Amino acid sequence: MKKSLILGFFDGVHRAHQAVIISADKFGGEKVLITLRNFHKTADCIFSRQNSFEKMKSLGVKEIIELDFTKFSAMPASDFIKYLVENFSPISISTGYNYTFGHNKEGNSVLLKAEQGKYGYIYICTPPQSYDGEIVSSSLIKNCLKKGDVERANLMLGSNFLLEGTVIRGAQIGRTIGFPTANIKYPQNIIQIPFGVYMAKVGKNMGLLNWGIKPTVHNTKEPVAEVHIIDFQGDLYGKKIKIEIIKKIRDEQKFASLEELKLQINKDIEECLKW
Repeated sequence: MKKSLILGFFDGVHRAHQAVIISADKFGGEKVLITLRNFHKTADCIFSRQNSFEKMKSLGVKEIIELDFTKFSAMPASDFIKYLVENFSPISISTGYNYTFGHNKEGNSVLLKAEQGKYGYIYICTPPQSYDGEIVSSSLIKNCLKKGDVERANLMLGSNFLLEGTVIRGAQIGRTIGFPTANIKYPQNIIQIPFGVYMAKVGKNMGLLNWGIKPTVHNTKEPVAEVHIIDFQGDLYGKKIKIEIIKKIRDEQKFASLEELKLQINKDIEECLKW
């Protein structure tokens, strides 16, 4: 089957990325996304690569191919285009307006457009996508998340920011005051949001996420993400969960007593249930 190639890293697969992926539908080929492995090996990402891949496939991408960053970033840009043509025979190639590739990032939309006549593909360049007067980008979304503005980040993502991990045993203090929690370690290489209390969802259930050091109970040395899943009963220890974060409710704070903490949690839950 003919291939419609899509090129990019697509961290988070936000609305601008989605526009690039959807643009590849224009000529009807099987959508194949070419990305780079180890591109941001130690950087903070919006989503794990697995979660990003799931979003890509939900947009009709049939195949995702990861190329080695070390090898292909050093390749002359013209050779990279030749490689794509020889290996995939694309009817079209889609990128964002600011996509670069090859040695010293010498390849760009201008080169892809110039070479289309030579190789017989049609080049599709997706223009900037805006939200509230700003160009949607991974860096802008990351800045929102770093400030705790999850709502704005989610609007640009077109889905909820999320944390994923295996449920571990905590101090179980929440259970003693009537609010049992599922605890996970904050995922490595995922952008960190500020400590605080967040409205969340786990599956179909609303939840209340506390991310921080729990100053009222014992000031943990290692921060923990703990979510109280509203109206849920069951054992989640050892199971993997996804915590979708909807918005920040308040900063983490130290209360004078567990009773004061309990009263505040009840207020936080009431706000979650209004959503």
